[in-house]
Amino acid sequence: MGVLKMKKLLLSAVLIAPSLVIAESSSKIAWTPELLNFVKQGNADKGKQLAIACSGCHGENGVSPMPGYPSLAGQLATYTYKQLRDYADNSRSHPLMSSVAAGLSEQDTADLAVWFSTLALPPQKKADPKSIQRAKKLATRGESKRILPPCSSCHGTEGQGEVMDIPALAGQQPEYFSETLKAYKTGDRSNDVYSRMRLIAKQLSEEEIDDLAQYYLQLK
Repeated sequence: MGVLKMKKLLLSAVLIAPSLVIAESSSKIAWTPELLNFVKQGNADKGKQLAIACSGCHGENGVSPMPGYPSLAGQLATYTYKQLRDYADNSRSHPLMSSVAAGLSEQDTADLAVWFSTLALPPQKKADPKSIQRAKKLATRGESKRILPPCSSCHGTEGQGEVMDIPALAGQQPEYFSETLKAYKTGDRSNDVYSRMRLIAKQLSEEEIDDLAQYYLQLK
């Protein structure tokens, strides 16, 4: 089945399956041309200075040394900006990040986001071969019976992320990756636009989620 058809099926599922979709606004961020340009113009040098305070959890070069915290190196600036603003206005919540983000101005947030986007993606790491094999079909081909588009159709063939709010996944901490998808699955995280990831995660088993985490860990 073609990628375009898969995407149409996913959109149809969002429209016809209200039980899977949370009506509450998932984010207050609206990607206008003005906001996109604002983020693009972020000052990486200022962001580098601000990022010193982030290094304890996210690493000096944006590669996290802590399993439960994401690596931010190479992440799309627009995605990082959105997540920080979502934390700031409680569209997404975290005991630490909500207060940190609330203390950042919009300019600070753009500067940080641009700085992290200039760093190289996390280095390729060894992953479980069996998990990789099991996850490869979901990542590259999807599954039409469950209306699951391939992960690569949005996140890129190498897990590099795509425009605006679709993050890079390559080299991401597997524990964080799994926790995130499982939070979408249960609805504990709900700042995905149009409920896209909640709809997808609900169709995945926890084993499939853990397998995908291993698959993206070894991409570069």
